[in-house]
Parts: sequence; C-alpha cells; structure tokens
Amino acid sequence: MNEIGNQEVLTKLKFDGEGLLPAIVQDAASGRVLMVAYMNRETLERSLKEHETYFWSRSRREVWHKGATSGNTQQIVRIEADCDGDALLISVRPRGPACHTGAESCFFTEVFSDGSLTPGRFSETIEKLMRVIRQRKATMPEGSYTAYLFSKGVDKILKKIGEESAETIIAAKNRSRSELIVESADLLYHLLVLFVNEGLDMQEVLDELDKRSRKKDPNQ
Repeated sequence: MNEIGNQEVLTKLKFDGEGLLPAIVQDAASGRVLMVAYMNRETLERSLKEHETYFWSRSRREVWHKGATSGNTQQIVRIEADCDGDALLISVRPRGPACHTGAESCFFTEVFSDGSLTPGRFSETIEKLMRVIRQRKATMPEGSYTAYLFSKGVDKILKKIGEESAETIIAAKNRSRSELIVESADLLYHLLVLFVNEGLDMQEVLDELDKRSRKKDPNQ
C-alpha cells in the first residue's frame, strides 16, 4: 500500500449503515490481537495519512486518536481488508499497552480452552501467565501477591528472585525432583513479574534464545 493507500481497494470498502468498519488491531511483531475498534472514512484517511491509528468512538460520537492522552500510540505497518471489504486488519508497532486497563491487549479474559494446544503448550502457558501478571499490575487488586510485589517495587522483586534462585539450587543439590519442579516454577514466576515490571516481553527473551540456537555454540 502506498502513502495514501490502494485506491482501488479503498473504493470497494463496505461501510455499514452508520458509516463504520470494524478494525482489528494486531501487533505486527507477535501477531497478537490487541484490540477491536471502528473506523469511518475520515478516521481511515487520517490513519493512512499520519501512519497512526485513528478511530470513531461510537459512545462519544467523535474521532479518537489512539494514545493521544496516554502516549500509547500505534504506528501502522500494514492495513488489509477482508474478502468482503467490510472489515479491516491493522498491523501496528504499539508504543505501550493497547488496553485502557494497562494490559498489553484487551483480550486477556479466557472464556474457553479445550486444552488441546499441546504443540505450543510452553509458550501458551507462559503467555497466559503473563496476561494475568499484566492484569494484576494494571488493576492492583487487594489481596493479590502479584500486586503486592508491584507495589513494593523492583528491589522487592529482585530480592524474591534471589531467594527463589537459592531455593532452586538447594532443591537440585538435594536431588529432589518434586522440590526442583516447585522451586523452578516459583523462580520462573518471579522472573515474569520482573519482565512485566520492566516492560520486557517474554518473546524478546525467546528470540534471543532462538538466535543463539542457530550458532554452533549457543554460549558464543
């Protein structure tokens, strides 16, 4: 798509009776769906012109520039229309959380899972846990241990990582499989809390490991 968009495609878009199109926004790097909003012709044109997402607020009946007040804007990488021309898929580079709660994505509440996604079980479990941790940081619910860690700050989180590291070492030295599983889980959990606190995505760590795995010696 050029600077003003593919005009042939744009003229074939099918806006609904209120002049709107649903716009699905996804992270261009991870592919994760971040949010769903609506665009009219004006906000689509502004998005194409400025390369940042503009939407139409159905509740306020006004143009909405994503991140105008929070700073969490979205740089547009690509816009695609579906086969019927009545929905848009927008790939972006997010500059901060997409959800008003402070979560990375608006989609973090699981409705159903049949547990069959075994090929990506590790990444699925990690991502699910990361979503919960991000939500705790965004809402800081009373009585939550995760929220307590965030309230105490990075020094407390680092102290817990040190403690859990030592306990993992002791479990391994004791040759206790059950203890090693439990302590390793505690260590990984606190590492994920640190990642969220520091704005680090687990995928960045996995990408680094993937890059190392392609070398003859992964430690090089």
